[in-house]
Amino acid sequence: MDLIHLADQEGNRCIVRVTGRSQPGVLSGDDILHADVLVSASFVDARLDLYLFQRDLDSWEQELSDLGPGRTISIGGDRGLILGIHVHEDGWLSIHVSDPDRLTAALGTRPQEDWIAEHRGRLEQVRLTWPREVI
Repeated sequence: MDLIHLADQEGNRCIVRVTGRSQPGVLSGDDILHADVLVSASFVDARLDLYLFQRDLDSWEQELSDLGPGRTISIGGDRGLILGIHVHEDGWLSIHVSDPDRLTAALGTRPQEDWIAEHRGRLEQVRLTWPREVI
């Protein structure tokens, strides 16, 4: 299930695809989600790993709510890979993906106007599919 899906007609894309629980059945790891970060452009085609905690989803929800031109949001970061999205005044997005051990890449794309609302819906679907199990 795609938590983030940004793509344009030129083939530039950045997708964060949640593939499931990182350690199903292990109490300490049951709420950690594994995701593939897929980055594609004329100069790069990469698949990187990202692990998401519930607090990452909470933070992503808050950052989407506060997003506007001139602002940057991010996911990941304190455990390795960080994905940052900067919104320009003209509606273009700069996407920065950095995995300290493997790759740093930046690309630009112009999403549909309703991309923020679409991504809020994506977040809700991820939470419905993999609800918090450890309280």
